[in-house]
Amino acid sequence: MTPENTAPGRLMAAEAAQSMVVFAQATIQQVDNDVLGKPRAIYTIARGSSDAVANILSYEFMRELGVPVTSLPPSVFSIGVGVSLEEVAALVISQSGASEDLVQSAKGATVQGATVVAIINQSDSAVEVESNMTLSACAGPELAVPATKSVIGSIGAGMALLGALKPDYALKVRAAADTLKDLSVQHPRVGALQSAFLRARNIYVIGRDTGYGAAQEVALKLKECCALHAEAYSSSEVLHGPLQLATNPLMVLILDTGIAEIQDSLDQAEARFSAVDCDVHRIRISEFCRDEIAPAAAAAVLLAAMYPVILKTALALGLDPDTPETLSKVTQTT
Repeated sequence: MTPENTAPGRLMAAEAAQSMVVFAQATIQQVDNDVLGKPRAIYTIARGSSDAVANILSYEFMRELGVPVTSLPPSVFSIGVGVSLEEVAALVISQSGASEDLVQSAKGATVQGATVVAIINQSDSAVEVESNMTLSACAGPELAVPATKSVIGSIGAGMALLGALKPDYALKVRAAADTLKDLSVQHPRVGALQSAFLRARNIYVIGRDTGYGAAQEVALKLKECCALHAEAYSSSEVLHGPLQLATNPLMVLILDTGIAEIQDSLDQAEARFSAVDCDVHRIRISEFCRDEIAPAAAAAVLLAAMYPVILKTALALGLDPDTPETLSKVTQTT
């Protein structure tokens, strides 16, 4: 029998279980909004799970602030000479704050005129040194290679930042923290979802608005932990060329954050894929939380609910998600 302290997946299981507490802690941190002021645009800079967080936050920031928020590839600064960023903010998101391309991005964005804000889990990191202001993911030590609680905490930190920029939104942040800090995110259909993942050859993870960033993170975790081929799509984009893949066996996972304006789009995607006999599963925020919460918070809940399912799937495949064979905790890229 494998000792409990060395059992495969024990780190990911313990860390994912802390997600909602971490989220609540991250949302209530103090933020000095005088540093950022009123940027005319916000550019996010991140990779991997952090880039999925950036996608989630971009929809929330655009909706609340009415300014453009979009992603810049770190290579613009780590390989290229940068771009003009006068009167804008650069939001760098990184669990470790140690990847050299992100350090170079923070430096380069400053040189190009941006106010650099970092969301980081590791204090005193190289990215923090190069930033004008830092928010914490509040996750504490995270030892499993797949980031879980630090992802959820980064979403919470981004919401805290937005609450500082828009006081009305701060009320939504406090409400989300109060609602979610003790929330159980055990999915009622864990067995059915695990079975679907185990028999899947190809997986589409579909969302819209903040749910699209959540879909990117779930697809990444299925690759990272389970070595399954999964791709994320917006429900509006998937009905174009990607729909043709439904002519082959395909599992479709739809992440529904409950936003009224996206229901028609998600319904249409669900109907189209069901009509061609895809194995379709829809996960709704209402299965976990009846209270109305901010869309970014809803995305965080859906991620927290999916992490244990992905963990169980990896274990059933004979894999240890704590230490994927080809990956490491800090990824150094250029």
